[in-house]
This record gives sequence, structure tokens and C-alpha cells, in this order.
Amino acid sequence: MESEKAEAFYNRLKGELLKNTTWPADYLYKFIVPTDPKRINQIQDVFDNTGAVIESKQSRKGKYTSLSITVHLKNPDEVIEKYKEVGKVEGVISL
Repeated sequence: MESEKAEAFYNRLKGELLKNTTWPADYLYKFIVPTDPKRINQIQDVFDNTGAVIESKQSRKGKYTSLSITVHLKNPDEVIEKYKEVGKVEGVISL
């Protein structure tokens, strides 16, 4: 994403989270990443020390791994911060 589009996306997301969620709250992240232990570990490292529950499942052919991460966060800014950190992992798709 270009930075201008990314900022517009995050601003819209923050507005929706403020409108539809009572904070603090549990938030569910879903990511798809090529099955590569290094990349998967990079994503898991973002959520270290947060008490996150991380579930992973490989695709039928094993080429991709989906990660569902549930974590208790204080506010929408924390949600966005984690998306930005995970976005640095090569090949990750945020759902």
C-alpha cells in the first residue's frame, strides 16, 4: 500500500473501531503468509508478551499458513500499531 492509501485505510479503521467497539477489548487479527518458519516467527514476535492466543493452519498444499491471533488491547491505536508492525513481514496478507 502506498503511504497515503495506507493512512486513509488506518484512519477509516480507527473510526470504525471507535464506533463499533467498547475499549479495552479482544481483537482478532487474521493473516496469511507463505509457509516459512522465519516469516511466521516474525509475526508471532510482534505479539510476544501480549498474552495473545495464536492459532495457525497450513493450506491444503502447505504453501501458505493462516494465522488467527486474538489479543486484548486498550484502544484502536494499539490495533493499528500491530497491523503496521506485521505489515513489515514480506509476503503477509492482512484479512
